[in-house]
Amino acid sequence: MAISIKGKVAIVTGAGRGIGKGIARVFARDGAKVVVANRSEKEGNSTVRQITRARGKAIFIKTDVRSEGDVKNLIAETRKRFGRIDILCHNAGIYPDSPIDKMPVSMWDDVMDTNLKSAFLLTKAVAPIMKKQRKGRILFTSSITGPSVGFGTLAHYGATKGGLNAFVRSAALEYAKYGITVNTVSPGTILTENVKALLGPEGIKETAKVIPVGGIGKVEDIAHAMLFFASDEAGYVTGRDMVVDGGQILPESPEAF
Repeated sequence: MAISIKGKVAIVTGAGRGIGKGIARVFARDGAKVVVANRSEKEGNSTVRQITRARGKAIFIKTDVRSEGDVKNLIAETRKRFGRIDILCHNAGIYPDSPIDKMPVSMWDDVMDTNLKSAFLLTKAVAPIMKKQRKGRILFTSSITGPSVGFGTLAHYGATKGGLNAFVRSAALEYAKYGITVNTVSPGTILTENVKALLGPEGIKETAKVIPVGGIGKVEDIAHAMLFFASDEAGYVTGRDMVVDGGQILPESPEAF
């Protein structure tokens, strides 16, 4: 089956690094016109340069997904530049680690705003455009942490991802009649800058041992799953979560494989 998003206009948030950068590069490689939305101008413009050097098409729009004003500007500028929005891929997210009893309320609120409120703001802003088009793809990066498993110092992060998956099910029902699908991809442990900082070299080695396929995932593994959900071929799939984790959450114990 050929999967393609050639000629589509795609917004990717958090595309300055890690998984978001991988998604942006794969989308552009497949022929999409990519809008790189990121808080950091330096990182966002770096992604754009990498895409254009590879003969892809991309522009950068500075965006703080916690801000309704920034989100409205992102959607308006994208439509102004390209005339339409076919794909919204909301990947931006944070996970500063902290035990619950030592977690500042400000940290909890920042994680909620960045990871969960932003999903509402972006969907609210892009949905009217996609409804008029009678077609669209709204995608989110979720996680195995929260919906499937827990992580001791990431209660705030897990709560946002569990909430995100619930939000997606309702949004999928609201927009299905307009030809808009809403789906999530839940990564397992993916080798990004943040994961390296969180786990450290030894933690990465130990985690790799309990992943059945035999190692930590790559950002491209998530990008390819997003590519399917973004395509016309996925038009009959909505309200679903695709776990991409190398089998990480399957074993009852390390002795199970």
